[in-house]
Amino acid sequence: MLSNLVGVLFDGIAFGALLFLISVGLSITMGLMNFVNLAHGAFAMLGGYVCVELMNRMGVPFLATLPIAFIAAAVAGFVLERTLYQRLYRASALDQVLFSIGLVFMVIAAATFVWGPTQQPVFLPDFLKGQVSVFGIGLGVYRLFLIGVVVLVTIALGLIIEQTRFGAMIRASVDNQQASAGMGINVNRVFSLTFALGSGMAGLGGGLGIDVLGLDPTFPLKYMVYFLIVVAVGGAGTIKGPLLAAILLGIFDVAGKYYVPQVGAFVIYGMMVVLLLLFPSGLISRRT
Repeated sequence: MLSNLVGVLFDGIAFGALLFLISVGLSITMGLMNFVNLAHGAFAMLGGYVCVELMNRMGVPFLATLPIAFIAAAVAGFVLERTLYQRLYRASALDQVLFSIGLVFMVIAAATFVWGPTQQPVFLPDFLKGQVSVFGIGLGVYRLFLIGVVVLVTIALGLIIEQTRFGAMIRASVDNQQASAGMGINVNRVFSLTFALGSGMAGLGGGLGIDVLGLDPTFPLKYMVYFLIVVAVGGAGTIKGPLLAAILLGIFDVAGKYYVPQVGAFVIYGMMVVLLLLFPSGLISRRT
């Protein structure tokens, strides 16, 4: 019984870590740039397809595909931000939602045309397969790897946003664009790089999550609600908030599906309602 409980907690933390890795980019764009981007999952799907294509067609090692997935999603985000998203920054939230959800359906149709409607196969390297024994309890190597990556990413993002000149420019541009421009900050370029960073994080999460979440053309629509829940519960524009929310929701989601499979899929929504009632502004609000 103890082994099962630890296993559920461990799988929940790993699932939550993966949700955070993908959702943190949405937290950045929604909280810092005030843009409701429902198409965020499309960048995660792009990262996943880049990894699959590189591994299956070109024989590129799995770990080597991850930075490429990050770069591909970041470039796509930068181009779309410059050409499309930038035009809607001052639009209403409804216009942003309609635009981004339309983009989701376009991406789904394009992915179905290119790769077909089926799940994409993925073959992890041998050193990421199997389990390791910790105090007599078997823990999945790949999930340990996911948690380790998320720890490193969280530290790096925290340093970028809170400790660097670029992070200061992001916060200044969000709080007062006119004053920031008057101080010599290129606000448009800062927003483009910020959007690219968030998109790249989604692409990295999409590549890492192929084995856990699966990969098919409906990916952006299938997990859209999960990403939004993480940001809404954790607090948009922060790093620690979505991390805490993703871990909590991941644990309750896995535990619900394991212990009460009849209603397991709804546990995460019940948890969301409770947390939003207790913390209507999110677990951790962004400092201005």
